[in-house]
Amino acid sequence: MPTRYSLFRISAVAFCGVCYFAWFGGVVGLRAEHIVLFALMAVLYLVNTSTRHFLACFAAFIVFWVVYDSLRVWPNHSINPVHIAEPYLFDKQWFGINTPQGRQTLNEYFATRTSTSLDIITALFYLTWVPVPMAFAGWLWYYQKPLFIRFSYGYLMTNLIGFSLYYLYPAAPPWYVELNGFVFNANTLRSSAGLGKFDQLISFPLFERIYQRNSNVFAAIPSLHSAYPLLTLFYARQIKQRWPAVLFIILTLGIWFSAIYLRHHYIIDVILGALTAVLGYYSFEALYRYTKVGKWLDRLGTE
Repeated sequence: MPTRYSLFRISAVAFCGVCYFAWFGGVVGLRAEHIVLFALMAVLYLVNTSTRHFLACFAAFIVFWVVYDSLRVWPNHSINPVHIAEPYLFDKQWFGINTPQGRQTLNEYFATRTSTSLDIITALFYLTWVPVPMAFAGWLWYYQKPLFIRFSYGYLMTNLIGFSLYYLYPAAPPWYVELNGFVFNANTLRSSAGLGKFDQLISFPLFERIYQRNSNVFAAIPSLHSAYPLLTLFYARQIKQRWPAVLFIILTLGIWFSAIYLRHHYIIDVILGALTAVLGYYSFEALYRYTKVGKWLDRLGTE
């Protein structure tokens, strides 16, 4: 067996480093966080068996981040036509409401009926969409490691399905229609939409900076904002304690409403996001239960 700092392990790190930096440096565009991530992975791999095990357990989240960050290389609008009018008209027909101004989508309805309290509440819900599931993952790691492993790979499966749908059906969000109408503009500026009001309230461009880093404007369908809390709820229900499930029911409903109120997603986006979570969860669980993948993950979770 190779030992710590052996030629084998150092060579493996060197080879992976060449591939990693060739990709991010030569294709994606190297940033400081890429260097930090690789340094962290190299240290964890080299130190000892426990740190290598830790790295293996969190591999699904690392793969997710690398894939997501790499989506910018081939924007989905360069693969398939962007659907701008279709989601808007579908939402207006099936989920719209009649107002004195005519039939409107719920996004249009809320755009003229905002309130400071809702601006704050919805922004806070939107801030939870990744940090709270990740905090839950950390809690599982400490208390229920086998379920953590399943959650992490269910999370990866859901994201891979969502990313695939981004490319199959590129779709513009509601705020894009507000700014550009139904005209395609590949160079449109990324917008935080209704979240901009929260930035104004705190006098800091929090969400503006977050959305400037968004790798894809035309990724409204499916809404992964809507998928994450529901997927987490599926795993939270498998814990004896009731509080995680109650927490994620609240977060799921809150984020779904916020996505519409803040004009980041249509109702159809939210519905398809929820279905993506369902598909991701049951697809992975089938893979886990009926293939050798499950046995490998069980070993990883019990070591």
